Amino acid sequence: MRFPTPLLALVLTALPLHSADDYKLGPDSQVQSVPKGEVRQARFEASTIFPGTTRDYFVYVPKQYDGNKPACLMVFFDGGGIFGANGAFRVPVVLDNLIARKDMPVTIAVGINPGTVAPSEPGAKARSNRSFEYDSLGDANARFVIDELLPVALKGLNVTTDPAGRAIGGNSSGAIAAFTVAWERPDAFRKVVSHIGSYTNIRGGYVYPGLIRKTKPAKPLRVFLQDGSNDLDNLHGNWPLANQDMAAALKFAGYDYTFVFGDGGHSGKHGGAIFPDTLRWLWRDWPKE
Repeated sequence: MRFPTPLLALVLTALPLHSADDYKLGPDSQVQSVPKGEVRQARFEASTIFPGTTRDYFVYVPKQYDGNKPACLMVFFDGGGIFGANGAFRVPVVLDNLIARKDMPVTIAVGINPGTVAPSEPGAKARSNRSFEYDSLGDANARFVIDELLPVALKGLNVTTDPAGRAIGGNSSGAIAAFTVAWERPDAFRKVVSHIGSYTNIRGGYVYPGLIRKTKPAKPLRVFLQDGSNDLDNLHGNWPLANQDMAAALKFAGYDYTFVFGDGGHSGKHGGAIFPDTLRWLWRDWPKE
């Protein structure tokens, strides 16, 4: 499906007792006969914002990149899964296909895993720092991404400083993390992709609809939201209601946004199935090469 240009594209379905979650990947998510980009993997261990953490990160450089012109940028949280060849999103494959067809600009993508903290005792497991980094409000994660990791990950690459040419996205807690980075730093990112976003009371994220409504002027963000009627409902809150509240707030405040609401659960199946069209919508008015 292609999302319409108007601000709201709300796809409503019947509400089954159980999640259908039967979304399938289309041809844009399959390997095609197009130029293939390169994926580099490295490890980052030098954070002072999240001290003691280590994490892997991934950098996709499209074949069409030549360094003479700044490329656009997309950053994804939970990068290992988002970049995975057999996952729901398959970022390198989708970007290969869409860049080759000029459905989106030449774009470098960075996938960032959440940090882990080494165990303090022999035989113990490492501790994940994911919820602290992703679900917390404030600018800590934005400072980590912008000031610490990206200068290392993008070293030697020519990437635009125009915030309209820089997008950030993720799933679940990674989605609210992406929104928080753009909310805190619209000077660095103005496009957001949010799948099954955790705008609930894990670490206070339920406040965003109220903040969106009351913050004047509206921040210069373009926001894509996706969720499903069978997403989570637990002690932290109700994900479908929270995402509908986000969409209503964005509409009220006059944001450039789209909300796609299906019948899926807390998975990447729906978001992955529509991911190519998500990117077309996100980059719809970027100047063509």
